[in-house]
Amino acid sequence: MQSQRRQSAGSAIPKAPAVKRRMSRHGSVLIETTPRQIPWDLVDRLLVPIIGCHAAAIVCSGVFNFLGISQVSAFVLFLFFSILTVGAAIGFHSLKVSPLGKGVLITGCESPLARALARRLDDLGFTVFAGFKALDESTEAEMLKAMSSGRLKPIPLDVTSEVQMLEASLYIAENLPEGADGLWALVHCDMWCALGELEWIPFPVMRKSFDINVLGASRLSQIMLPLIRRAKGRVVFLSSAIAHIPSPVRGIQCATQAAIEGLASCLRHELKTRAVNVSIVCASEFSSGDAWLDDTKMMDQAKAMWEQLSDEQKSEYGEDYFETAIRSLEKYTNTDGDFHSTVRALTDAIIRSFPLFRYTPLSRYEKLQTIVSEHLPRSVYELFYSN
Repeated sequence: MQSQRRQSAGSAIPKAPAVKRRMSRHGSVLIETTPRQIPWDLVDRLLVPIIGCHAAAIVCSGVFNFLGISQVSAFVLFLFFSILTVGAAIGFHSLKVSPLGKGVLITGCESPLARALARRLDDLGFTVFAGFKALDESTEAEMLKAMSSGRLKPIPLDVTSEVQMLEASLYIAENLPEGADGLWALVHCDMWCALGELEWIPFPVMRKSFDINVLGASRLSQIMLPLIRRAKGRVVFLSSAIAHIPSPVRGIQCATQAAIEGLASCLRHELKTRAVNVSIVCASEFSSGDAWLDDTKMMDQAKAMWEQLSDEQKSEYGEDYFETAIRSLEKYTNTDGDFHSTVRALTDAIIRSFPLFRYTPLSRYEKLQTIVSEHLPRSVYELFYSN
């Protein structure tokens, strides 16, 4: 019966995976295929300049006509300004830094998404420090090392351990590429999902979610910033669309993602005078696939939550309601992750000379939903996206 439910839940989702998996003696290997999502970052970069072109065209046309200099229309001026602006913006957007002699630290490399990013940066020529919580016991670390060049260095890094974070900073400082002034980029990919309605989630699980997603990222940034400042590098946070979209049964996850985005926004202003860039990659809800949310782990977590509820809570909610709420998340575990767009956005935040503050590798549906959630009245959002 459970398998039938999973099939029915998964059948409602369009199957267009951008990442396939095949098994080898080292474990699961990620193979990127055609991306599902739209590169919104260039659109976002061009939107304001094009609006400015329209305003400038109207003003210039009015002034020319008033002074009798020319009868050129505002539309013609708009096309002229837009062509110049779009060409300049695309050229500005396309400028890249050289990867040679630059080191990048990636946390949470247990995640297939983080490992795909590590592989990509290694292929480009960066020196990659790939952080694993349990390096000695990790077959994923062995697989990643075997498939990469000598520039990729797996390191033990648990963002809830002060000792490991300090040891990682010392190791990185001693093993930077030749000629490097410091660490070029820190990419926060470590993530922990606390699932369930707020009343159900045990406090230790809630605390672990904030410890990893928020406090760990904050403390590691503190420790690594001296190295990053020396290189005039950048800090990249991996966030999610649920930071902007109300998502029942994932309230704690929404809260931690919103906290990360608030932290990044402030850090961006604090580090602007230090020539350090800060970027957020607000990824699709489906981009991680089973990177952070595994079906078996989800049900084990749900079973532990149910057992810890009081008799009054079990009577109030009922086992059927509880199971239905948890099963509503199965679509995020039954869908292959679309790593291509998210890895591209993370890579852009690292290699662009002038990176954007926010990258949104989202589907059209998710992009529209986030716009409605952020910019329209809450009653309008709930009219179209009622849960």
